[in-house]
Amino acid sequence: MGSLLGLKEYLAESYNTSVFDQAFESQEPWELHLHNHRIIKSKVQENSRYDLRLSTKETGEELLPKTDVKLLYPSDLSDSVRPLLKTDNKVRDLGLEPIISPRIRHHIKNKSLFPLIKERSVLFFTLLEGEIIKGLVTGFTRYEITVSLKGGTPVHILRHSIYDLRDKKGRCFLKSFQETHRDWEKSDLFVSPTSEA
Repeated sequence: MGSLLGLKEYLAESYNTSVFDQAFESQEPWELHLHNHRIIKSKVQENSRYDLRLSTKETGEELLPKTDVKLLYPSDLSDSVRPLLKTDNKVRDLGLEPIISPRIRHHIKNKSLFPLIKERSVLFFTLLEGEIIKGLVTGFTRYEITVSLKGGTPVHILRHSIYDLRDKKGRCFLKSFQETHRDWEKSDLFVSPTSEA
């Protein structure tokens, strides 16, 4: 089978954390990009298992399913982030809904993500409504992937909102492709079963 040096330790330390906890604990406004192309600025008043209770100037309190959130970042980064978000019109025009069932989401394996942090590869995330986020993967948890945009600005992409992930050469990193091609085995971090013995 083989393994990636450091992955087990990384998952033990970081995998079960959540950016929603971070947003709640900060008690600062965050900018959330939601399905149906809504963007809201809000404080997270409560972070329960499946929902967020938000407080916005526009709508007051709102209970929002987490599956509606595509990406988020502290609202003071808004002027840096928004100009860097592009759109794939073909994906946008598909009219895709949030994918509620984890079984049918567009998964990315942890084994694929972990080497990408070390390699500092420029990647292109396409979300279900066509947004394109270009940057470097700097971290990930069970629920989200943190990407550093141009200038080092961090955004948090919810894993359930991803449609595709490719590098500059068009190489796909979705589980459906990587199950066969196993690019993680080409990483410097990969230890083969023979060298583990």
